[in-house]
Amino acid sequence: MGNMIINHGLTSFILVVWMSINIFLFVWFYFFYDLGDQFYYTRHLLGSALAWARAPAAVLNFNCLLILLPVCRNLLSLIRGSFMCCGRTMRKQLDKNISFHKLVAYMIGLMTAVHTIAHLLNVEWYNNSRRRMYDPLSTALSDLPDGNNTTYLNPIRNIDVNAQQNPTYFAMTSLAGITGVIITLCLILIITSSMEVIRRSYFEVFWYTHHLFVIFFIGLVIHGAGRIVRSQQNLVQHNYTLCKDRIESWGKVAECPYPQFAGGAPGTWMWVIGPMFLYLCERILRFIRYTQTVKYRKIVIRPSKVLELQLVKAGFKMEVGQYVFLNCPAISHLEWHPFTMTSAPEEDFFSVHIRSVGDWTQKLISMVEELPEGTQGPRMGVDGPFGTASEDVFDYEVSMLVGAGIGVTPFASILKSIWYKFKDSDPKLRTRKIYFYWLCRETHAFEWFADLLQVLEKEMEERGMGDFLTYKLFLTGWDQSHTDHVMVRFDEDTDVVTGLKQKTNYGRPNWEKEFEQVRKENPSSTVGTFLCGPAVLAKVLEKKCAKYSDVDPRKTRFYFNKENF
Repeated sequence: MGNMIINHGLTSFILVVWMSINIFLFVWFYFFYDLGDQFYYTRHLLGSALAWARAPAAVLNFNCLLILLPVCRNLLSLIRGSFMCCGRTMRKQLDKNISFHKLVAYMIGLMTAVHTIAHLLNVEWYNNSRRRMYDPLSTALSDLPDGNNTTYLNPIRNIDVNAQQNPTYFAMTSLAGITGVIITLCLILIITSSMEVIRRSYFEVFWYTHHLFVIFFIGLVIHGAGRIVRSQQNLVQHNYTLCKDRIESWGKVAECPYPQFAGGAPGTWMWVIGPMFLYLCERILRFIRYTQTVKYRKIVIRPSKVLELQLVKAGFKMEVGQYVFLNCPAISHLEWHPFTMTSAPEEDFFSVHIRSVGDWTQKLISMVEELPEGTQGPRMGVDGPFGTASEDVFDYEVSMLVGAGIGVTPFASILKSIWYKFKDSDPKLRTRKIYFYWLCRETHAFEWFADLLQVLEKEMEERGMGDFLTYKLFLTGWDQSHTDHVMVRFDEDTDVVTGLKQKTNYGRPNWEKEFEQVRKENPSSTVGTFLCGPAVLAKVLEKKCAKYSDVDPRKTRFYFNKENF
């Protein structure tokens, strides 16, 4: 339990607060509409479906307020910078922005479903009441015209349409109905296209459908203007407990005037106007950055179809492990893709390594391969840099860096920065030990990064700090010819694959053994575990961090951090 508190205490607290607010809003508005005197006559027509429609609407407003904030990248970077004086646990919450964004989206989807089903029932009951299928009170309430002395309660005014088609007619001709259909369709497309299989294989589909959020928010703000849920306005003059059984006396006796009804003023705009303004500022800032000139310093095609771009942009400043969004207008004016920078802050350029894993990256690599030697690459827009969990790597005494495949990129930046810090004898470097693990399926993937490791290996030996960096490379896929080649050259001093003194390991790491070793070698230390890799590996490492952490602050504690885009 104590280990869970170390790694997930604040996250759990934030989720409890968020869920508590959702529950409070649902319960409060449910009973407001289910018990409120002003809705007595409305409830008589609709029953409990009134409260079941309005309570989810309140929860929807709250979550629509939140949904845009986690994707305001510049806002998060600003907050992260202001939290540099605070604890790392607070800053870690910002790295879970996409997870929170998804969680809020799930709540919006759930509440939309409940809200929609309840209103479908409401429209059906409104229609039946308008056609005199229920008791006399329902008929009298539905027959109230919108005249000089009366106001209507039942929003279905036209009964000339076929009885079975009337609910559909109302949904497609009323403002609330049309906007409801539009925003529900937008939400369905946004959620379904966000599934992992579509996002990974057809990123463009995910990208374009996600921008339906603009239509969603416009429809959401307009939706309430239909004012189909109406309440009684003259409760003092018309006491329903006295008059509900005296329908024939309405408007004829002073104590029972006609009940007056009005729809509530739309309030969604008050919930979402702030986040919409912040997001508009975010997009304006992105556009300004898009127009700034970016020059190519160097273009290199690495093994395994990995493209290295070294770029220069005026006024660009970065920290280790940060990422940027790239846009290539020659491919698409609208698509922006995130890439972790592999350069160090000490260098006069910033670089990214791009692996061919989709239409956009394949087109970019093909475009670069066709360029004449020595020419500038296609025009590139750059937005960023933005902070990630890896920024905090030097705040820990001991760091475990785990990269899978191209996921090594943030750690390339970190290891380069370490080399510069040792070269300049930086006194601010508080990290005293780094463990680096790199998992790859094929041997070619090691090649572009091996040069940096060789330089670091040599630098550590010359300074007598060979124990500062412990790195282990794991090859998870190989064939028989490679096995035969390794067996022949097994006795050589350097590794067959990388040329490093540290030999490549075959298979996957035994994380139990690795964490046990780190804990044994670093008693009474705070260990930051950083991953840039698949979700499956993240779950494994997160469990190990919890298992091998000790609640006692005098002993070893592991803090898990993961890159999220």
